[in-house]
Amino acid sequence: MSRTVIGYLARIADFDSQPYDVELIEHSNWGNGDYVIGQITGPENDLYNIETRTGEMLPVVAGDKVIGALGRRAGTLQGVGDYLSVKNGHLDALTNAGLFGAYTSLSQLLSKPISLLYRGHIVRHGRKVQMSDFAVRNKARKFTVPTILIIGTSMSAGKTVSGTLACKILVASGLKVAGAKLTGAGRYRDILSFQRAGASQIYDFVDAGLPSTIVPEKEFRAAIRPLLGLIDEHQPDVMVAEAGASPLEPYNGAALMDELGDAIRCIVLAAFDPYSVVGVQQAFGVTPDLVTGPATSTTAACALVDKLTGIQSINVLDPASVPAFRDLLAEKLDRELR
Repeated sequence: MSRTVIGYLARIADFDSQPYDVELIEHSNWGNGDYVIGQITGPENDLYNIETRTGEMLPVVAGDKVIGALGRRAGTLQGVGDYLSVKNGHLDALTNAGLFGAYTSLSQLLSKPISLLYRGHIVRHGRKVQMSDFAVRNKARKFTVPTILIIGTSMSAGKTVSGTLACKILVASGLKVAGAKLTGAGRYRDILSFQRAGASQIYDFVDAGLPSTIVPEKEFRAAIRPLLGLIDEHQPDVMVAEAGASPLEPYNGAALMDELGDAIRCIVLAAFDPYSVVGVQQAFGVTPDLVTGPATSTTAACALVDKLTGIQSINVLDPASVPAFRDLLAEKLDRELR
């Protein structure tokens, strides 16, 4: 017997408690953030897991149905795809969180992604149900929470590891920390890491009604402002915010930095190699306060970062690096940390 699994992108919705209908809708009427149901097809492999609303990775098999959302992804290391490229109802899981579309470019190093057949849109009262229906409605306001912003040279550069350590250091000093992932493609695991590190509140762009932040800049700003307003209203002592992917990818990283404005007190760049640090500086015009990630794996790598850029670098995987990271955060936040 098949089952229906609710993917992470539907965590803001009420599909577990309120009735809904399923209706086939012409592809020309599909839209970003539409909630749809796909049925698993194809032989399983190690990617056949769906991230649920709690962050659990649930194995799925052919015949299972998954509630997800239509969207876009432009992963530099894994794959590129979108819902506009779907043909004959054949869907790919662009992320395991239930981001649905069709891949147009896929790394040859990956196993074949989860494939599904479109079984219809979730509808209520004759209209399709969208992520934006459940988005935060808080009033936008000037964002004032001191922010540690974690950016990267690409996906999987070590941003979450750096942000998690920042949360641990700040929480250990008695601060109320909010953890957030404000750009990227929907996954829960990153901000869950911040919560496990002690963040008292966690948020991501899913709360703003977005399956990923590959949307027109005006749409991104309109969606993210109420979420930032909600975070500011709760007044944590500090926010550790991850910007998924890199500032140069089409996820609205530059717009996010503009929205955070003067609240940004420290920028941590997670980089793959020392030369990519130079690339971000030159291409994006940002000089980070600290470099982390694989670019800092050895003393030779750190020495090269210093030679090329003069920016402090630390290997956050090394426990001996904690005092240096703590000192930097204390300096940038202008408060004593222990």
